[in-house]
Amino acid sequence: MSKIKVMDEILANKIAAGEVVEKTMNVVKELVENSIDAKSSEIIISLVDSGVKSIIVSDNGIGMDEDDAKMAFLRHATSKLKSLDDLFYIESLGFRGEALPSIASVSDVILKTSDGNVGTLITLSGGTDIKCSRCDLQEGTTITVANLFYNTPVRLKYLKNLYVELANIVDYVNKMALSYPNIKFTLKNNDKILLQTDGNGDLLKVIYSIYGVDIAKKMIPIDGENDDYYISGYISYPEITKSNRSAITTLVNGRVIRNNELNKIIVDCYHTYIPKGKFPIIVMNIEVDPILIDINIHPTKMDIKFSKMDTLKSLVASLIEERLKQLTLIPTVAVRDLSSVSEVSTQIKKSNISTFSEEVNDFSNTNYEEMVLDFSVQEEKVSYDSLNDDTSLVSEEEKKYRIKEMIPRGIVYLTYIIAENEDGMYIIDQHAAAERINYEKVLSSLKEKVLSVDLLVPIRIELTFNELLVLRGHFEMLKEYGFFIEEFGHNTVIVRSHPSWIKDDIASECIHKVIDIVAQKEEFDFDQFVWRMAATMACRMSVKANDYISYDDQVFLLNELRKCDNPFTCPHGRPTIITYTKADLEKMFKRSLD
Repeated sequence: MSKIKVMDEILANKIAAGEVVEKTMNVVKELVENSIDAKSSEIIISLVDSGVKSIIVSDNGIGMDEDDAKMAFLRHATSKLKSLDDLFYIESLGFRGEALPSIASVSDVILKTSDGNVGTLITLSGGTDIKCSRCDLQEGTTITVANLFYNTPVRLKYLKNLYVELANIVDYVNKMALSYPNIKFTLKNNDKILLQTDGNGDLLKVIYSIYGVDIAKKMIPIDGENDDYYISGYISYPEITKSNRSAITTLVNGRVIRNNELNKIIVDCYHTYIPKGKFPIIVMNIEVDPILIDINIHPTKMDIKFSKMDTLKSLVASLIEERLKQLTLIPTVAVRDLSSVSEVSTQIKKSNISTFSEEVNDFSNTNYEEMVLDFSVQEEKVSYDSLNDDTSLVSEEEKKYRIKEMIPRGIVYLTYIIAENEDGMYIIDQHAAAERINYEKVLSSLKEKVLSVDLLVPIRIELTFNELLVLRGHFEMLKEYGFFIEEFGHNTVIVRSHPSWIKDDIASECIHKVIDIVAQKEEFDFDQFVWRMAATMACRMSVKANDYISYDDQVFLLNELRKCDNPFTCPHGRPTIITYTKADLEKMFKRSLD
């Protein structure tokens, strides 16, 4: 008797649901993508208890007639693919025809839809008992999904708590709003509005709705193209960071994707601008001919394969790096009183879109005046109209140096140089500044022909056998950089020479660090190695905090800092310099009350 049998349709749907519908966010994702494919200009997502009890997605799209409404719940029924050739030129978000039957098989579903001619009502329970009738409805579609996983209790058991489920939905809808700024999105949970955009096509305004005014003011537009790709969007100032990559939103033809190679390129562009373990806020839309990408490699359709990845990475890197080089990135210690906080609070209350309204309201209800320091807002009063200002771009006259000349006036705590010019007062971290100067000098030396210096007494270093195997494969590369290393007995190497730019008093420490970097990397990244080696050398070579430096040394340090390609941060991403503008100082001392 045959052991292999064809599964019935209900069982097959539930297996498909295991791929597509694992949490409430999956349901929202599939329904919202259908609404977008239906050419909707407004989408409303209403949740009850984070979607566990019910999810309602309404749109004003093209809708369906009665026959299409019935067909929509059959497996692999889709209006988006007609032939095999269409699979290589996918422009819609959905295309497999699995989402609706998979969702219906694990919930109760009510579909109301109209193409403008007739209204159709479809009801299902557990993917069966399909009932169809007429209804009155304006053009568009409303789908209600209730009692999710009622007939699959094991899957219901493994849902996260309501806060986690809601957080996943909010994150997804935020990204879709960023993908489609021309669509008006409204997200509600238990009748409380969590996000609302106006659909006017202004991406920066969507960023404002999601992240708030302070971050929106610190976003930089990018725009560029090559023969294969066109890129547009916004990147954040280095001072605006998150502790994970979730704020890096990459879109391909309006589709939210995850691509580790792209994320790595983006983060590497901020190398030395931000500390390790911190990540920028990015909204990057990539437009490409669909023939050059493959989105059919994962059930979620969020992973994607590019045919010309090298040209894409090159374009992304050049756009971000050039944009950062155009900016003056000195954090300003600006002054603002509580009236400005109250103004922001009023805006937030009017928009009903911020999860921080209660926190801000605590400040705005205070009746007395107080002056506070703010590292992120450079203007006392804020409004959406000012978000598009790009006053931090350097002028033509300043392009030779990215910061103006500063005159040192003293040192405090044997660490911080106090300086001034006509714009204001500056505080410079002497170690961070020296690190940046030495880092760029070492990096430049590494790219040139390296002169070696022989050690009078070779340095002997013991390794584990696997470290030795890794290091052995990089002997020639290290020799090019001035390190002559050879094996010496069991699991031991000796270093006979080092680059001439390493000072004798730190040679042993630097060499040990370089060997450690190389030996620990089985998958060796050449660029990362150069960066890390330069940063390590620069740190060892630089004046430290609490080291005394003379006035002439201060002048030299500030002048050398001005010559750097990036004078604003040390190699590890810490700021080298912050400023109090003259206007802010006058406000603090009540010389200016305007």
